[in-house]
Amino acid sequence: MPLPLSLLLPVTDPTAYKVHLAGWNGIKQPLDVFISDRVEWDGWNSWRSDKDQFNRDYILSLIDFYPQPGVWLFGGIYRVLGRSPASRQHSYVIERSADFTDLVGRLKIDFARTGRARSLRLENHIEKMNVAELLREPYSGEQFPGYENINHDFTTLETVFRTHRPDWKAALANIKGVYLISDKSNGRKYVGSAYGGTGIWSRWSSYIDTGHGGNKDLAKLIDHEGLDYARANFRITLLEYRPAKTDDTAIIERECFWKEALLSRSPHGYNRN
Repeated sequence: MPLPLSLLLPVTDPTAYKVHLAGWNGIKQPLDVFISDRVEWDGWNSWRSDKDQFNRDYILSLIDFYPQPGVWLFGGIYRVLGRSPASRQHSYVIERSADFTDLVGRLKIDFARTGRARSLRLENHIEKMNVAELLREPYSGEQFPGYENINHDFTTLETVFRTHRPDWKAALANIKGVYLISDKSNGRKYVGSAYGGTGIWSRWSSYIDTGHGGNKDLAKLIDHEGLDYARANFRITLLEYRPAKTDDTAIIERECFWKEALLSRSPHGYNRN
């Protein structure tokens, strides 16, 4: 039997709250922002559009838990202290509320949103919200899924690498391998490899920092479009992995195989050779 959200979040006056349904903004997932930078996450809740959508005393913030469709992570309650003119600052003056802070990042909520609205009146929807799960600790990112299941958007891996998830780092630091970067905006691909003294973790860290990892065609693209282009369009897949003691020539041969198989060389893809 579903457990109503109101049992864990017993707000006294729902009409004082707007619900913020934070979702993908075209560049970043709010779940990744919440994990990596709480100050930036606060900024997501202070944004004011021309419609003045959060025109009540409190914001109950929910984060699209995109690994599980229809599930939202409780991102906290904010008190609205003031409203700057939208034409001037596009912001609210907010502060984090002390209410229910022990549930922030831990409470997962089942809620089937209809339409694409990012703000809702709490009193109209709280009875449709149920507790999906209560985590032991605040959510800190996706657990390492296994080598064969690494097929992730740039923003997800950016969170993993910037927070130095120990399970991911332990798995990727000491393996060689071949990987694929796919550009979702145009279908072009880049095949790369990590060998020598460089493991997958170190090699991919370079992509997270720069968006291009030193590849000339990707560097030209990112220099022109900015790192947000990688965040919006790149997906990284681990094609093959080998122990660190594997001879480098074996990795290079497999890299060449995948370049041929995936037609990643210019003019079809981003590989030049």
